[in-house]
Formats: sequence, C-alpha cells, structure tokens
Amino acid sequence: MGRSRYLRAVHPGPSGGLDPEAPEALLECLTGVSEQIGRPAVLIAMDDLSAIAVSRVAPMLTDRFRIPHQPDDLPARVADKAELSRLCARWDVPHPETVIPASGSEAAEAAWRLGLPVIAKWSRPWLLPSGTGLRSTTLLHAAAEARRLYERSDEAGSRLLLQRFLPAGPDTDWFFHGAFARGGRPLITGSGRKEMSWPVRTGLTAVGRWLPDPAVEEAGLRLAERLGYQGILDLDFRRDEQGVFRLVDFNPRPGAQFRLFTDAGGLDVVQAMYLDLTGQRVPEPSGGPGRVFVAENYALLAAVRGRSLPRRPPAPPSGAGAAAAPARRGRERGQVEAAWFAADDPMPFLAMLAAFLGRGAFKGLRVLRGVPEQGRRTARAVVRAPHQRGRQLPPPAAAGAPGGSAGSAASAASGTRSAPPEAPAEPDELVTR
Repeated sequence: MGRSRYLRAVHPGPSGGLDPEAPEALLECLTGVSEQIGRPAVLIAMDDLSAIAVSRVAPMLTDRFRIPHQPDDLPARVADKAELSRLCARWDVPHPETVIPASGSEAAEAAWRLGLPVIAKWSRPWLLPSGTGLRSTTLLHAAAEARRLYERSDEAGSRLLLQRFLPAGPDTDWFFHGAFARGGRPLITGSGRKEMSWPVRTGLTAVGRWLPDPAVEEAGLRLAERLGYQGILDLDFRRDEQGVFRLVDFNPRPGAQFRLFTDAGGLDVVQAMYLDLTGQRVPEPSGGPGRVFVAENYALLAAVRGRSLPRRPPAPPSGAGAAAAPARRGRERGQVEAAWFAADDPMPFLAMLAAFLGRGAFKGLRVLRGVPEQGRRTARAVVRAPHQRGRQLPPPAAAGAPGGSAGSAASAASGTRSAPPEAPAEPDELVTR
C-alpha cells in the first residue's frame, strides 16, 4: 500500500498496537492524525479489530472525523459469535446449530450430539493471545478434543462455541456485501458466490462471482434494517444439504473482495460510504452482476491444489435453447477484478511453487491456460481514486487499520432453490487493481 501512486500519506497507528478493550491509545493517535490533516476526514475501519475499537472512541471524534454511526458497541456485538447466534435466533435468520457449553463434559457431549467433525469457535477471537496456538476456528474430530479446548477458555479470554459442521461444495459458499446509510437504508449491495478459496474450501476468496440470490440478499437486508446498521458489512453464508443459506460470519467492515461489487459507473461500497458521509448524493447503482474477482496467485494455487479453473459451460442444444443463449450470455458476462498480492504476502507464491513441484509442471501449464492472458501479466496492485459519475472526487483522508479478510460461508431463508446461472470463465474485460 505504501507504494501506491493513489496514496497521499500514511499515518502510523498506536505505538503499542491496537487494543479494543483499552482504546485510549487509539483515541490519542487519531486525534494527532486529525491535527495533521487539518480538516474533518472520513474514517472507515478495514478489519474487525479496528471497527470495534473505532466504534468505542467515535463519540469523542465527531468534530474530527466522519464516522459511520454504530451505537451500543454494535461492531463488537455482531463480531461476537455467541451474540450473533442469539441475534439470528431472535430474527429467524438461519444459522448453524450452535451450543455454548458450560463445562468440559458439556462440550464433549455437545460434540457427540452435533455430530463429528464439529466446528469450534471462540466467541471473541480478537481477545486470543498470541503465541498460544489457539485459533479462532478449529475443526474437531473427537469429543475429547472439545473437552480439552474448553479447558483453555480462561486462556482464550472468551467463551467456546460448538457448531454443526456444514460440508463445503462447489456451490455452498456465498457472501453479501453492502454499504448502508443511517437506519439500515441500503446504498449499494450485492450477493456473490465463492468459486475458489485458499486454503481450498475453507479460506479467503480466490475467485468470486457477483450472482444475485434472493435468499442471501433478503437475509443481509433484514439484518441491516433490524440493527439500524450504518456503515459497510460483509456477511458469509454456507448453503446446507437442504439448500438453506446459513449465516456463519458477520464482519462489520469491507470484505477483502469488496471491489467485486462495483457497478457500471465504478461505484463500490467504500466509495458509496464516502459519498454518504460527506453529504454528497450517492448515485443509484446500475449494472454489475456477472463481475468476477480473481486474486490471481491464490486462484492459481487453489487450482493446482484443488480443481481446475472454471471452464466455459457447454453450448446449449439447438432449437429454443440455442435461440435464447445469446441474450442469456449478454446478461451473465461481466468484468474481472484481478488482484495480485504476492508482493505483500510471499507465502502463497512459495506454496504455489511447492504445489507445482508436488503435482507436476504439466498440470500447472494446463491451469495457466485457464487464466486470461492479460491476467498473467498483472504484476502490481493499484487502488482507484474515488469518483462520482462524470467527475473526480477528492480522495478521502481516511485513517484506519489496513487490510481486511474474507470469511467462509452460509445463511438465510429456507427451502430449496434452483441452481444459479453459470457464467463463462473468460472475462469481457480485465480490471486490475
């Protein structure tokens, strides 16, 4: 990020690091940043830890920053896995069956009842101490593992949750992104499908596609409205064996793949939030579904270790289906938002080399042929400056923690749904960032 030609300045964070339980250092840091900027600036947190900490100091910064209004410690509530489970139950949003055990024996019993393997989560992962080996989410294969993990609750700093494991598949992981004005009024929203992830079937989005789905969108809009949510959110869903989308994660900030949801005029959730917070009109979103997001090094690694990149679907049969095909392709084709992160994180690149050596160079060459030619030449990341249709906007002087993460999978609305339309693998246009 420090090398981007779109970045005006970088302001260091608190010297002792960010601690949402003691945000005084952040308040002092942001006050200093405000003095340097010299005018009110837009402040958008880019990870869960920052979102929680910023919300706790926001009332003291109203004259210095434009911050989305998040009352009652809302980011911490939705990021807390136990609280999220209660919110889903209260508002009838499908969620994986969850148990909060009160003892080690209850944890072992719950693991057997939910069915092994079972997912174990710490309710407040931002409290996990470093160097302990504890992870925010763990897949357990034995009831004894649940008992032993529960016994480390004091060390973890929050409660242990056990959730029913939802198997992953080619059409199970979906996400919802949105930017909302006061009262949960949507500015721009979208649902998408995670077509590749790294690590395979469990990690961040390597290839994602913007595909409207009524069940996912209805769940996201309902949550935002009932919470009175203002700001940007990223929800992760997993579709279960009955076709029900179940919410598995609520991130009160932009997701790593937020640029996937960019309309025909270049509007995305961050730019929409900037316009709203600065009192400008947010254009009505137009177009967008069909776009594809590719984190190229992660996608290539996932393809080598998992499956090949999506292929163009076979041509429809002759007759009525053939006559309807051109119109359907016109609706489904979209742009590709490519991102190459190797310069920021060399580990996927090294793992990719190991995968090539382990699986053979010939398979690697077959995978490379599935990546658009111009995508293979992409070697740096840039960020587009905010703009409104037809005119350039001044870049926001925002302060907040960099980064972002993508979750994994599942939520709202019951019943079986028809399979979403398949889009061609080849892009109409490659949009690099």
